[in-house]
Amino acid sequence: MEDFQVCDGDLSESLLQQYLQADALAVDTETMGLLPQRDRLCLVQLCDPARMACAVRIQLGQTTAPRLKQLLESSQIVKIFHFARFDLATLRHHLQIQVNPVFCTKLASKLARTYSPKHGLKDVVLELEQVELDKSAGSSDWGNAANLSDQQLKYAANDVRYLINLRLKLMEMLKREQRWELAQDCFACLPTVVSLDLLQYQNIFEH
Repeated sequence: MEDFQVCDGDLSESLLQQYLQADALAVDTETMGLLPQRDRLCLVQLCDPARMACAVRIQLGQTTAPRLKQLLESSQIVKIFHFARFDLATLRHHLQIQVNPVFCTKLASKLARTYSPKHGLKDVVLELEQVELDKSAGSSDWGNAANLSDQQLKYAANDVRYLINLRLKLMEMLKREQRWELAQDCFACLPTVVSLDLLQYQNIFEH
């Protein structure tokens, strides 16, 4: 695919150096399911402000990706996710990556777009970017990473291509509605929430 590279096991050195120059990066993951302790991580996608997107294929049994770790743990780069809570847990559990700092477009949407009950990526991209994403490949077999279809690769690329613009537009809305500081507090809490999730705590703040 144009402007979309696929790397095996880790970022290439050239992509690492390119991405380290960015002030923000879009990130997403594809897994075999929604339970990090059970379901393996198959793909990590990234995109920079120049719209250079890539996917790192994670091998069965792989537990480290040094270049990816260096990038995602860089304190100089904001990592943008949609539903960061899941991706952060997956990256920490499978690759020992402690992602920080983070911006979550789903959290930001819920704080800013209180006029809508729809905060999925497809809905937010449709409203703010006027682009309709094809999400039909979302529930597919990502485990056969060496033989991903063109439809799967397009899906993976689109999941990160719009996040940087979404962040800018949601930041503007949050500041306008005087909720930007609240959003930053929520993002700062995410590592703790992820720790609770991985330890399988539930509803500890309820009475």
